[in-house]
Amino acid sequence: MSRILIVEDESIIRSALKRLLEKHDYQVSDVPSVADACEQFELTDFDLIISDLRLPGAAGTDLIELAAPVPVLIMTSYASLRSAVDAMKLGAVDYIAKPFDHDEMLNTVAEVLRKTSHRDAAGSADEPSVHEGEQQTEIIGQCQPMQELFRRISKVARTDATVLILGESGTGKELAARAIHEQSDRAGRTMICVDCAAIPDTLIESELFGHEKGAFTGANATRSGLIESADGGTLFLDEIGELPLEAQARLLRFLQEGEIRRVGAVQPRRVDVRLIAATHRDLKSLAKSGEFREDLYYRLYVMELRMPPLRERGNDIIELAQRFLANRCRKLDAGNLRFSERARQVMLKYSWPGNVRELENAIERAVILADGDEITPELLGLDTDHHSLSEFESYYEQGHSRQEDAVPSPARRARTDLSLDDYFQRFVLENQDQMSETELARTLGVSRKCLWERRQKLGIPRRPRK
Repeated sequence: MSRILIVEDESIIRSALKRLLEKHDYQVSDVPSVADACEQFELTDFDLIISDLRLPGAAGTDLIELAAPVPVLIMTSYASLRSAVDAMKLGAVDYIAKPFDHDEMLNTVAEVLRKTSHRDAAGSADEPSVHEGEQQTEIIGQCQPMQELFRRISKVARTDATVLILGESGTGKELAARAIHEQSDRAGRTMICVDCAAIPDTLIESELFGHEKGAFTGANATRSGLIESADGGTLFLDEIGELPLEAQARLLRFLQEGEIRRVGAVQPRRVDVRLIAATHRDLKSLAKSGEFREDLYYRLYVMELRMPPLRERGNDIIELAQRFLANRCRKLDAGNLRFSERARQVMLKYSWPGNVRELENAIERAVILADGDEITPELLGLDTDHHSLSEFESYYEQGHSRQEDAVPSPARRARTDLSLDDYFQRFVLENQDQMSETELARTLGVSRKCLWERRQKLGIPRRPRK
């Protein structure tokens, strides 16, 4: 059982995070400050330390040196996102923004612990466990589209070409980006991942390009941007189709000239950054409608990788399901569960509108609910008659007509006059009194983080807790 230390001065956050981790079978201790951590514990006895960036007394980054070689995961708010990236330069293993999604936190913790265990195993063996040129990020798939994807990743990783990764939500675009970085000559340098949809439009330019002191209200100090912090390494811009046009213009100059200019600065700065972008949207159509710069689109469209949706991956579904099942059984101490034959058939026939993310969530649900040693279709909770938000979004983004005769199911006919945001808003408002946030997200085919982000974007308040 992995031991984790939480260092967080806000007691509500600290206790909530402790409960979350203990629920998933981690052994957790918690303290409000760095001083308390050093006084009460031997820091090297832990497998991971999760610390807030700003703490009373010493900063959370002090733990990086005090606890070495124990990995330190930094928590921060968007207001101090720049400082979190600086913390990674000091040796933090990763950072996570507040308010964090539970699944995001658990996935990050699991990934950090996995990499740490692999590194320890490699250090104690006669030969390294990961050979030169071999990718550390594991993407599973035996189907022809995935094999073609692996070949393209291998080829493009040897270059510094800009890469555009296309695919529906939940197909693993960030995994592909990490695989490119890990197989490239920049593997030992920083890779910074930015979700363009998660940062408010008013902050995105400052976060990406940095700003000078006094450039705008609240700019009390000069700060470098995320692009500058990735100098020598790789920058991954997820959901690049959500960038506002002003930020697109700055990004275009960066791609053309290899330089950036901080907000409020006069002189540009040279940077050496390899850009990987991803989107689930049709950028070419957006460019034609004026919602995305056409010149930027062609700058991005140097090398294209397409992530196949899960429904097109055949028996990969079962291979992935087996891997997720073994992982969840181990973490939840659920013994050796197996899929029934009927469950296998249902998984192969289901359309998986939420893709790999939906599959992983369905299996976690099944493991939690299972009483016997077999996973049945009922435990997976798949509604084969339901069309999720992800499928609705994909359908209209492919350019289909909104006329009734173009709608593929009666369930959609009543909503064909609604935009995607209208559909989302109506569904949430009509169902949030009867459904939890997790149930809403799962029904819509999105993550809790995505649900929260859309609430913020559309101004949909959460119902008061009773």
